[in-house]
Amino acid sequence: MTGVPIDSSDPAKSETGFAEPGGDKGWSDRYWQSADGLRLHFRDYPGRADRPPVIALHGLTRNSRDAAQLAERLAGGWRVLAPEMRGRGMSDYAQDSASYNPLQYVADLKELLGQEGISRFVAVGTSLGGLMTMLLALEDPSRIAAAVLVDVGPVLDEAGIAQIREYVGQGGSFPTWVHAARALQELHAAAHPGFELEDWLAMAKRLMVLGANGRVAYDYDMSIAEPFSSAAAPPSVDLWPAFEALAGRPVLLLRGETSSILSRETADEMKRRMPGLEVVTVPGTGHAPTLAEPESLAAIDSLLTQVA
Repeated sequence: MTGVPIDSSDPAKSETGFAEPGGDKGWSDRYWQSADGLRLHFRDYPGRADRPPVIALHGLTRNSRDAAQLAERLAGGWRVLAPEMRGRGMSDYAQDSASYNPLQYVADLKELLGQEGISRFVAVGTSLGGLMTMLLALEDPSRIAAAVLVDVGPVLDEAGIAQIREYVGQGGSFPTWVHAARALQELHAAAHPGFELEDWLAMAKRLMVLGANGRVAYDYDMSIAEPFSSAAAPPSVDLWPAFEALAGRPVLLLRGETSSILSRETADEMKRRMPGLEVVTVPGTGHAPTLAEPESLAAIDSLLTQVA
């Protein structure tokens, strides 16, 4: 059974999916529809029309807010779209939890590309978003002008996946944002040892939402965990061909120095198979870099200079 989405909607939104003018938030809230009828949300940051847009693809439990710092930095020079996959944020929750899988997310994204008339874009994919990027390239590499793979590759460390399975879909709510931040710190301190309370609060406000009952809760359908569980997970597939489909264009791999998902050995093999791959290790960081680190920003800036 799927969960009931928390109402984080903005009453200012019009029926067209655009936000009504007002404020200085810098983006429009817009929508597209999946082939099975779900209303899916994305943030649309304006930018130059003579460049391919940047599409920021979030991780398993994340949403469009995860890309906010990067999008705000690039907006103006680049159009940035930050879609929310089904079951996250302001997108509809699926009736069938089996549809929470990477192939379905890719199919949903292709509907967005069709709606917006986007034939080519720069993909910035964190974790799950990076898997989506590789799968898109395997199907049609001409869509990808350049790619940033954030702490993900064709081989995922099973120990790290097991850690994620322990907390995804567990739900829970918190009386205050500080309580929520402390809960995140308890879960993810090893990945971000340098974070202070203000950093954990910022993460909480990206990952969670204030519900109608006055409590802070995760902003995703707990049912996304069902296909991800060890019992329900499909057999592993060879993703090396999907990664290698990105060859011939600028590709950046951002790896957390202490990543539990992407081993150094896998990153080295990715570099061996794609000599042009730029590999940047983000120091003092696990899974996954936030894209606010100086090393991440400098590497993304450098990649974008190579996009024609």
